[in-house]
Amino acid sequence: MDDPIVINGGLAIPLREVQFRTSRSSGPGGQHANVTDSRVEAIFDVRESESLSERQRELITERCGGPVVRAVAQDGRSQARNRELAVERLAEKLREGLKVRKGRRPTRPSKGAKERRLKEKRQRSEHKRGRKPPRDDD
Repeated sequence: MDDPIVINGGLAIPLREVQFRTSRSSGPGGQHANVTDSRVEAIFDVRESESLSERQRELITERCGGPVVRAVAQDGRSQARNRELAVERLAEKLREGLKVRKGRRPTRPSKGAKERRLKEKRQRSEHKRGRKPPRDDD
């Protein structure tokens, strides 16, 4: 698994930029899980990456909650499978962080929508006014 992590068409991160940490898993595996470090955490330091541009660093840091992006996997029974899962999850987080979001085009309510809203407000007001007991102005 020495292939780079492909994020999108123009960006691939070499695995040497990702640190892996293993520990005991709380998942399946029976007695075997008690003696093997099958949980894998993939850690990517955005600041130290040579693959990212300055703008990409800013986007990932802002959208992924800091300069270090982590992904954990303990679903599988083997460390190798969990490592693959952690890399996939890390790549997905980075993809989401780099997605170009379409800007909102401001709009205004139509004339008909304004009229309907005001008509509904008047009707609601009349309905509520009808609930109140008549005033005693004697």
